[in-house]
Amino acid sequence: MNVNFNKRDPVYVQVIRHFKEQIATSVFEPGQEIPSRRELANRLKINPNTAQRAYKEMEEAGLIYTERNLPSKITKDENILKSVREELIVEAVDDFVRSVRSIDVPVEEVLNLVKEKYENEGEVQGDET
Repeated sequence: MNVNFNKRDPVYVQVIRHFKEQIATSVFEPGQEIPSRRELANRLKINPNTAQRAYKEMEEAGLIYTERNLPSKITKDENILKSVREELIVEAVDDFVRSVRSIDVPVEEVLNLVKEKYENEGEVQGDET
């Protein structure tokens, strides 16, 4: 587990984002056990209280669940899993739109460039397998 922390956002927020990215890309599967809070803190070299806060927030959001004294697991709730993916897509699109809008590119030109790039990336990735 490797997270590159930035200095802008609180560490626990970055840990939550990492989990969301792993869920959205199916690295973490529904129902999969995740490291204990202490183990996560050791792996990421963060304060155990920070790991605890991240897990608490993820439990409140329904991303993970813990039954009694068993290890925490990724949710199996399809609606939550779908919303995580959508949230990350919307964030990426918002960032993209803000940056493109700042250089005043016409929307049709942007859409054509995005479509072309997206299709070319798919071909390159397809060739590598």
